[in-house]
Amino acid sequence: MASHLRLTLLGVGAMNSPRYAPAGLLLRHRRRSVAFDAGPGADPPPRLDGWLVTDERAELGSALRRMAADHDVPLRMGDLDLGDLRIRACPVIHTSHPTCGYRIELDGTVVVWAPEFWTFPTWAAGADLMFAEAAGWDRRIRFRGGVGGHAHVQEIGPEAVRHRIRRLVYAHIGRPCLRAMDAGRRPGWGEWGREGRTYTLPPAGAGVPEETAGRPAPTGSPSDTGDETPDEKAGPAVEEEAVRSHAEDDADATPPGE
Repeated sequence: MASHLRLTLLGVGAMNSPRYAPAGLLLRHRRRSVAFDAGPGADPPPRLDGWLVTDERAELGSALRRMAADHDVPLRMGDLDLGDLRIRACPVIHTSHPTCGYRIELDGTVVVWAPEFWTFPTWAAGADLMFAEAAGWDRRIRFRGGVGGHAHVQEIGPEAVRHRIRRLVYAHIGRPCLRAMDAGRRPGWGEWGREGRTYTLPPAGAGVPEETAGRPAPTGSPSDTGDETPDEKAGPAVEEEAVRSHAEDDADATPPGE
């Protein structure tokens, strides 16, 4: 029987977040493990088969290279094949130098890791699960010099619906979204990511009616590890203790690696 795909959020914060560790993801399939992005306070387990980043010139680059060296694995941006698991680096519009997101495919199941972008990536279309940008709440964050920046939650949700994303999780949460969260606001489409949550996907993807794309998970959607409390029915339960630490300022941010 084919093994499930398990994805754990190591961190959900944008750069210098006062609340969360840097956005990062751990993928596990059979005995394989791959980390995506992350940083101090969002450490993956000791044994990894790969560590992929979306921006080789990001401000956390030095720290990530040290962490990857401690794990005895190279840090890089690019494709990775592990048997039937295919991971493809796909370009995103974000800043003045090349950056990417990742499309993860396993026996018809598709997961997208795209924590930073200025324009919604069309290559994410049809994903069963997408981890997306959330630096801004209701307005874009433009980098100085007009070289790109971050999209905001109020535009990303409708784009996810338009691109038939089955489940949308915001996993790069900036200060404007922290203020929205503290005010009790929720995205119109999708859900806030939480550190330590694990999403388990079966080995065969399934379609989703357009009217449910991007909304809280319907029956049969990617499931979450652990028991849900009544207040958590729209999202996954926490499998393990959340890690802690640090989001970009909410206006006129400096482009990463500039």
